[in-house]
Amino acid sequence: MSTIATDRSMTSELSSMLEIYDCPAILVSSNYEILGWNKHYIAQYGEIDHQNTQHCFSVSHGYTVPCDQAGEACPLAAAQESGHKERVLHVHQTPRGNEHVDVEMLPIFDKKGELLYFVELLRDIPTVGAAEKSGKMVGASRSFNHMLSKVARLSESDASVLLLGESGTGKELVATALHCGSLRKNKPLVTVECSGLTDSLFESELFGHVRGAFTGAHSRREGLVESVNGGTLFLDEIGDVPLSMQVKLLRLLETGTYRPVGSTEVKRADFRLVCATHKNIWQMVEEGSFRRDLYFRVNVFPIKLPALSERLEDIPLLVGTLLKSLRADKDFFLTDSAIQVLKAHTYSGNIRELKNILNRATVLSDTNVIESVTIEECLAMDISPDTSIEAAKAQALNLNTPWMDLKTAEQKYIEQLMDAHAGDKDAVAGICGISLRSLYRKLEEAQAER
Repeated sequence: MSTIATDRSMTSELSSMLEIYDCPAILVSSNYEILGWNKHYIAQYGEIDHQNTQHCFSVSHGYTVPCDQAGEACPLAAAQESGHKERVLHVHQTPRGNEHVDVEMLPIFDKKGELLYFVELLRDIPTVGAAEKSGKMVGASRSFNHMLSKVARLSESDASVLLLGESGTGKELVATALHCGSLRKNKPLVTVECSGLTDSLFESELFGHVRGAFTGAHSRREGLVESVNGGTLFLDEIGDVPLSMQVKLLRLLETGTYRPVGSTEVKRADFRLVCATHKNIWQMVEEGSFRRDLYFRVNVFPIKLPALSERLEDIPLLVGTLLKSLRADKDFFLTDSAIQVLKAHTYSGNIRELKNILNRATVLSDTNVIESVTIEECLAMDISPDTSIEAAKAQALNLNTPWMDLKTAEQKYIEQLMDAHAGDKDAVAGICGISLRSLYRKLEEAQAER
């Protein structure tokens, strides 16, 4: 097989076989040698030196040994063992930097059933990066990649997805990645924020209404289900859908039909459903506040998003990306000691809280290099003004303080902000990076638990 790799005419013939694929593809021997590639591969990753033997692991990762010997899953070895196609998520070196790639390895056999070589298909994941890129969901940790591998597999499917995880973990970004990687990517992605919507408002938002349907309905209004036609409908915080409206939502999902408020006309809907919640939906089913039949309709494929505490190694990447989104006019950098302070902190608000801290730091820093003392000062802002600065820093870094669950910590954080801002809910919602509706919900939950 190694002599084939140096034969230009044979390489050209092998490469032509790969042109049937609509994504970057390479032909690989059982010894990991790259034998051919298609035009999509050249356009995406550049030319491969065919004068010298090139191995897939060295071109994609810069490794000197196969992936499974370097601590990563190797799709070639897995396909060789199983005898059928294998799929894995990898972070590859590309001309644009490190990027997440969905790798599919197809074993090719001759008529006698003997293994000849492998076809490796490479598909990138839209809106996701493994480097500092503004506007993208970034990460390279094990927990992040585990979550992302499910997103990559489900992007091509039309199955309903339920995104689970704490507030601030990036559920809307994951919903966007699912949409952008799907066959519906050229159609709309429509988000419905379910928190704080009353029964009538939720129905009108979702299904629309006709003129005269209720007081103030002076004209026909198109609902979000109609506007999403052919695209993806993202129901954010589905656990907050009023119980009385859940039956109408269930009918929409089961029959694909709905009626605008005040109309007798039955309309048909075409969309892919993605839902998200930070609540324990199954517990709500047991308590009777969420319909069991609706639960099984939306929970076709659950994906748990890792909390920031589960992916602390991603903080340097997240910091770079968030700083670019916060201050496009100026490049900011954190010292190593500042990064370590951020890694030592416990985040009740996850990535949203990290963004708030960095936003403060860009304002307080006298230069574009942010020091650890500035980060400590930003963390101390969330502590009561009566607390000394040293005690505030210790509390912000969780030193010598009693253990507190994340929900209680979040409630305490919001209470302190409300006190500091004299009850100005708009200001507090802005600092927390959440909608005013979400803030009202959190305040009501805290009140109910007292």
